[in-house]
Amino acid sequence: MTLLIIIIVLALIFDYINGFHDAANAIATVVATKVLSPFQAVLWAAFFNFLAYWVFGLGVANTVAKTAEASEINLVVILAGVVAAIIWNLITWWQGIPSSSSHTLIGGFAGAALAHAFAVHGFSDYVIDGNVHHWYNIVSWYKAGKDGGMPSGVLIIIAFIVLAPLLGALMSYLISIWLLNASRKSIFPKIFTLALMILTVWFINGQMKFDDVQPRFSSHFWNVAFDGHNIKWILVAFILLTVSLFCLIFSSLNLHQATAWLKKMQLLSSAAFSLGHGGNDSQKVMGIIAAAVAVYINTTGHGQIMPEWLNVVLANEDKHIEAVMPSWIPLACYSAIAIGTLSGGWKIVKTMGSKITKVTSFEGVAAETAGALTLYITEHFKVPVSTTHTITGSIIGVGLTKRISAVRWGVTVSLIWAWVLTIPISALLAALVYYFLSIFIR
Repeated sequence: MTLLIIIIVLALIFDYINGFHDAANAIATVVATKVLSPFQAVLWAAFFNFLAYWVFGLGVANTVAKTAEASEINLVVILAGVVAAIIWNLITWWQGIPSSSSHTLIGGFAGAALAHAFAVHGFSDYVIDGNVHHWYNIVSWYKAGKDGGMPSGVLIIIAFIVLAPLLGALMSYLISIWLLNASRKSIFPKIFTLALMILTVWFINGQMKFDDVQPRFSSHFWNVAFDGHNIKWILVAFILLTVSLFCLIFSSLNLHQATAWLKKMQLLSSAAFSLGHGGNDSQKVMGIIAAAVAVYINTTGHGQIMPEWLNVVLANEDKHIEAVMPSWIPLACYSAIAIGTLSGGWKIVKTMGSKITKVTSFEGVAAETAGALTLYITEHFKVPVSTTHTITGSIIGVGLTKRISAVRWGVTVSLIWAWVLTIPISALLAALVYYFLSIFIR
């Protein structure tokens, strides 16, 4: 029990570090454009980090929890993974490198699990429940999606090192082109915007759940509106429709009025991104804590009556088992990341807000809106992506609308190297920490 509590505390410390390490992702552009002071910006971001507690489910948490097979690892594996993730996060924060806290955690967890499998089985095959396993099967590398759904596994997470920034860049580029055309006195951009608004309403209506929603209020309308699944789609609609309404009046505004409106919209876009950051990154720590509790139950809980606070069940789609998690886990995780965001991360703010490309309110709205939409989409498909990669790709996308040379590619290449190396370095570091801890903890 002591080791489990240590892991939970360290996981929440990592969540706190994640907050100030990744605070720059949400506040860099609003600080760079002087929409908010640094202190106001972190308060704004922290509030929406915590608000994500009522918006997002457990899809990403479940994906992270199943990085390694819970029945084949012990608590030392998870402890080593968390310790390695904390070390790498502090190193990159100290150097001002916006690396991925998400991939640090995944890499650490996977690396410690592989080290454990090699220590127990070597390179030999072994049999569990009549099935032959290889030592590297301890990590869930790839699992096909059920009924044609999104596949999962570490390889999918690795793929999104490339796909998440590309998606963010593409979205921000298209949003920037949309806004630029909307600023011209022509009827065609307005027709396009109206068509997009109609398409948005039609698509969101098709994604909403109107039946089988949790009865929280006496009114069915409010039950539908505040259903966890529906809130995310309502937010997507709100973001797209707000930008659309601005596009309809953009051409009638003078430069001063347009700048004032764009600064107001930056508050919305940064809030949306902070909400996505809290929902995406907090779930990863929730998954680690859930995995630790599941391992503890597997190793010591058989035949015992477990306390209510350890009532954790990992989801299993094949057996139609839904995830169960006591409310203290998400509440603690969302609180930790919000407090961490309040602490700021000023070294990384400088990199994200000015070194990649010069950011104005126009670019800030496009980048944050694209980043938020990317996070909502990937969370819907239960893919744990990096908020750092997403917003960096989005900032690059708006830079490309000016000219290719507007992006400082030397800085970008350095960031990409940090992204590529994060998982293998974290995995190697976690393996070394695992072997060291195994000397003292049996």
